[in-house]
Amino acid sequence: MKEYCGVVGIYGHKDASRLAYLALYALQHRGEESAGIVSFDRKKVYQHKGMGLVGDVFKEDSIKKLKGHLAVGHVRYSTTGSSTVKNVQPLLINHKKGFIAVAHNGNLTNSVDLRNELEDAGSILQTTMDSELIVHFLVRDHMNNYREKIVPIVSRLEGAYSFVLMVNDSIYAIRDPHGFRPLCIGKLDGAYIVASETCALDMLQATYIRDVEPGEAVIIDKEGLHSMKSPVAKKHAFCIFEYIYFSRPDSNIFTKSVYMARKNLGRALAKEHPVDADMVMPIPDSGTCAALGYAEESKIPLEMAFVRNHYIGRTFIQPSQLIRDFKVKVKLNPVGDVLKGKRIIIIEDSIVRGTTSRGRVRALRQAGAKEIHMRVSCPPLVSPCFYGIDFPTKKELIASNHTIEEIKQFIGVDSLKYLSLDGMLNSMMIPREEFCTACFTGNYPTQICKPPSKKALERTRCRGLGK
Repeated sequence: MKEYCGVVGIYGHKDASRLAYLALYALQHRGEESAGIVSFDRKKVYQHKGMGLVGDVFKEDSIKKLKGHLAVGHVRYSTTGSSTVKNVQPLLINHKKGFIAVAHNGNLTNSVDLRNELEDAGSILQTTMDSELIVHFLVRDHMNNYREKIVPIVSRLEGAYSFVLMVNDSIYAIRDPHGFRPLCIGKLDGAYIVASETCALDMLQATYIRDVEPGEAVIIDKEGLHSMKSPVAKKHAFCIFEYIYFSRPDSNIFTKSVYMARKNLGRALAKEHPVDADMVMPIPDSGTCAALGYAEESKIPLEMAFVRNHYIGRTFIQPSQLIRDFKVKVKLNPVGDVLKGKRIIIIEDSIVRGTTSRGRVRALRQAGAKEIHMRVSCPPLVSPCFYGIDFPTKKELIASNHTIEEIKQFIGVDSLKYLSLDGMLNSMMIPREEFCTACFTGNYPTQICKPPSKKALERTRCRGLGK
């Protein structure tokens, strides 16, 4: 299981690339494989990108070379497209009408059919990313007015996408009609900023204006901000995993606080699954807010009995099981003096494969915990996600093939309880019908196409899962 990407766009600031760099730092949690920035000074396009963390990819000299008042940035992990240098975003394409730089957060579920259509028409694709597809559709039409082209083109895309494009001297911010991914707009000293989360705006001390609405294309140019919307309204399908795990707790996504949503999940979990214990402890960091809610509701003391090594990245998005296992061991260290002889409740945000939780429970046993009760702040993950979370098969989800009792035995806890679907949805500050819950229910809000092979991108056809 991997995580979403992070995107940022800056328009109208003399230090656009530096602002983009700082915003990517704030969005680092959304992808640790690669980072990149493309800038423009009305004369020349500049780019710098590479594999690794933002702080490793960019140094002071590289930022100074990214001149201009426009910038687009990206932090990535691979969903569609392998983890290689050629797939590092933003993707920059030069053509006879100028250039296009694309930063994409999401996953197109009809990318195979679109790729086949383009190749049959003679297009030569340079990467394995679905992000490249929108560029080809934009440039193959000989109309010069991109504004007139953008809505018809994106209406052909299925799945989850939040695009930030630099099209010559304009910034385009586009969100899919279901609104799977968050995307917000802010302002700083007359400059416009588009970012995946509001924590990026906070980093820059920018003022939040509003979200890019589902199905909306926002164009920012010298005349200001313009909005175009798809004529076909679709039911919203906000990714509820943004609240459970992905987003930073200091962000507001879909206009609501991530911090408060996670505390609400913890409170609901305590009501549904109480247990007699000496203390509540979170799995840092994504489980911390839910643990606070659980402790407050249950009146059981909260202890930070796991100490996190902050120099280790998020194990959740590492590309191999071997690296994940190593990072689990060095990322969290139990505090033996707090745990010895105690009955503890550990709060997890989710369980995917179960191997990470198993390692943590083993460490707690070795530290002297008397009883270990695990509570999970979402329902069991039983279905693959095709909208950007990289668990494409049921085989990778322990809850799809095992009962809760079997998972409990595998992890090694004394009891294991998950929050119910109703409990999760009722904890949100947005109506329940606004969310995508496909990973918990198997009910997909869009038609699903079989994703391309990372090795060969074999030609396949859609298989409709529907609702």
